[in-house]
Amino acid sequence: MPTETIFSKIINREIPADIVYEDDLSLAFRDVNPQAPVHILVIPKQPIPMVADAVAADQSLLGHLLLVAAQIAKAEGLAKGFRLVINNGEDGGQSVPHLHVHILGGRSMQWPPG
Repeated sequence: MPTETIFSKIINREIPADIVYEDDLSLAFRDVNPQAPVHILVIPKQPIPMVADAVAADQSLLGHLLLVAAQIAKAEGLAKGFRLVINNGEDGGQSVPHLHVHILGGRSMQWPPG
């Protein structure tokens, strides 16, 4: 059984979140520690600890997360652009072991990012 995380508790409605989107496969909510004017996390309801743990059977779900992120970015008015970030592992900056896509926007992004 997967380890329970703050994200699984949000999915199960055990803790509150500012949810902006939900479907059968995914959930999206505003980050509680935003790094940009718009900072939303898109997570799969099926827990995958990190992108490196994804397998071929997850291909459709991974694509779905990106399409949902683009849909949310459009709904949030990010026509001038946005950044999608997926951190992987401790050195990659991942703080919750549940795959999540960050949507960052509402300001000009810098490069390199980190």
